[in-house]
Amino acid sequence: MSNRPLNLARPMLFSRRLFAAVLSSIFLIPNFEKPVGAQVTEYCQLSTAATQAKENLRLSALKGDKNAQSRYQQLLQKHAQELQKCRSRNWPNVQALWLRLYPCDIRSGSLDDIMDRIVNRGYNQVYLEVFYDGQVLLPAAANPTVWPSVIRTPGAEKIDLLAAAIQKGRQRGLKVYAWMFTNNFGYTYAQRADREAAIARNGKGQTSLYVIDGSSQVFIDPYNMQAKRDYFQMIQEVLRRRPDGLLFDYVRYPRQTGGNSIATKVSDLWLYSQATQEALLRRAQNYKGLELIRRFLRKGYVTAADIAEVDKLYPQEGEPMWQGRIPPSAQKSILTPADRQPSLQIELWQLCVAHAMQGILDFVAVASYPAQQLGIPSGVVFFPDGNQTVGQGYDSRLQPWDRFPSSLQWHPMSYATCGNVSCIVPQVQRVLSVAQPGTQVIPALAGNWGKSVSNRPPLELQMQALRKLAPQLKGVSHFAYSWQFPQNDSDRKFCRVQ
Repeated sequence: MSNRPLNLARPMLFSRRLFAAVLSSIFLIPNFEKPVGAQVTEYCQLSTAATQAKENLRLSALKGDKNAQSRYQQLLQKHAQELQKCRSRNWPNVQALWLRLYPCDIRSGSLDDIMDRIVNRGYNQVYLEVFYDGQVLLPAAANPTVWPSVIRTPGAEKIDLLAAAIQKGRQRGLKVYAWMFTNNFGYTYAQRADREAAIARNGKGQTSLYVIDGSSQVFIDPYNMQAKRDYFQMIQEVLRRRPDGLLFDYVRYPRQTGGNSIATKVSDLWLYSQATQEALLRRAQNYKGLELIRRFLRKGYVTAADIAEVDKLYPQEGEPMWQGRIPPSAQKSILTPADRQPSLQIELWQLCVAHAMQGILDFVAVASYPAQQLGIPSGVVFFPDGNQTVGQGYDSRLQPWDRFPSSLQWHPMSYATCGNVSCIVPQVQRVLSVAQPGTQVIPALAGNWGKSVSNRPPLELQMQALRKLAPQLKGVSHFAYSWQFPQNDSDRKFCRVQ
């Protein structure tokens, strides 16, 4: 890794566009019965016979059968080669599955079982959750971060489940990405008195703990230097295990409900922590601009009297100015404060929204920097509707995914629910229409093979619709392992480690 220092405080300026936009034997298609010797087909899934043969060898090897262990390893290699051939010949070339591990997965054979199931279903990539709910998938004995380890079992302090999962995945021809929460640092972070200033606050004095019912989600101030340092350190530790890529999730502000799901006034925005406010005030380009920003933040509006007062305070200055503002061409002497008030108030609102969004963009730039230096790909996970406007308001998540750079993979969570594909396809279509040429778009679909789940059609139907819409897509992912193997997930989640 490069030792060149990273300037975490380096500002990334808005463009005018942000303001203007206002912001073997073996593979089968599911649901079709074919003989064991069937040829490789598009879904690249192992037959029941091949799956069972491999599982029998795994169980025998687990009991100490050396011959079974050797044959099992040979079969893993064979299946890895077949999977690679199948995926290279069929759409999509990349098919990934989202996975969370649990403390019980330190048990002997657990990771082998999980990774085998993933290969059996035709997947060649795994998105492994390594930072979520305020805990990190690092061994307790080698965890210098501010978050506790996922595995806190006595005697297991040195077990590195992340490194082991990467190794087990690669052994089977799987690429293993590290999937992590980003602006959501988790409840444990909020418990630290020394990190209070790093937590985002709105104009009502609330943190995310108070706006999401039953929440353990704690969103941070993306302009806060301590938050950047904490996250940067965690990323570096994850990268020491050399995953095949990084995926940044929760790259946004809290998702609220009801009337609060739309931000319509400045107090709805997460601008009221110290670092964010200081950075916003630095966007002023003269004293008039600075004073109006202050008043707008404090009151939520500016009046004609405010504008007249600011004009008297700084008579030597022309129009109030801040970054990105293009004042009207009309002569200032012609326009009264009352004439100027409506447009100034709208522009101040747009400035505040853009500033909040820019914090997200800056934070992602910091987070992805170490992987960039190592040549490891990074991606951003987002909701296709997370950046929408509603009248003069904005989706409360303020997720500026249309501004994410094309150097990052785009992973739109196309999770719409209407019982069929008619609401899912438009989400992907919207992302593709915005993405710059060369952007790698890898839609995430939610569901299961062969059956509808949570008012979503089977994955086969979703995949067919996507292929028809955009055959140029090289990758698709499926949420989640727990949906496809609910019994296995539940057994692992609630087991007791001996």
